[in-house]
Amino acid sequence: MTTSLHAETHNSQRAGWLRAAVLGANDGVVSVSSIVVGIAAAQGVSPGTILLAGIAALVAGATAMAAGEYVSVQSQADIEKADLAMEARELQQNPEHELQELVDIYVGRGVEPGLARQVAEQLTAADALGTHAREELGITEELRARPFQAAFASAVAFLAGGIIPVLAALLLPHEQVGVGVTVVTLLTLLLLGALAAYAGGASVVKGALRVAVWGAAAMALSAVVGRMFGVQV
Repeated sequence: MTTSLHAETHNSQRAGWLRAAVLGANDGVVSVSSIVVGIAAAQGVSPGTILLAGIAALVAGATAMAAGEYVSVQSQADIEKADLAMEARELQQNPEHELQELVDIYVGRGVEPGLARQVAEQLTAADALGTHAREELGITEELRARPFQAAFASAVAFLAGGIIPVLAALLLPHEQVGVGVTVVTLLTLLLLGALAAYAGGASVVKGALRVAVWGAAAMALSAVVGRMFGVQV
């Protein structure tokens, strides 16, 4: 009898880059469009001013997203590195205690004690630190923090999302910029929410509506502020 082996791709393997990409794209669309809509809602604002505000928001937002994501994920990476260093010292100083920790973990998951010790001994011999990182600390290679990857994904995603309301403001007639950018943004958010939910294995409808509702709220608030405090430019 033969056994057919196949590679499995799980949604959790996308968690690192998917989180950064979704956050970056949504933030790009919502923040840039909110600024464009807010500026357009003010009285007497020229098309050039609206476009300049959108471009400034695009550049500043992408830079801020990359920096913020890098700092955040690097902090997580530092914690992981410190935990792994501590675990390596414990393995060197008290290997029997660490072995027993593995045994207890497997017994707690329902493995018979004798078999649990055999499994722990074999995995320790193969890769002691990797085994403890996975079983004790919950650190796996697929889910490890990658600061540069997260920063790059956030910046690119922000630019990809934020350029849409900027292009809409550039191409639409001046008197239709506010409404037009709002419609384009909501459609974009629905699509982004659906794609993110699909990639993560969640409900496409719920994902799309969740993103679109919050985006609509942000633009509505910006339009109110622009209308209330708008001045002649």
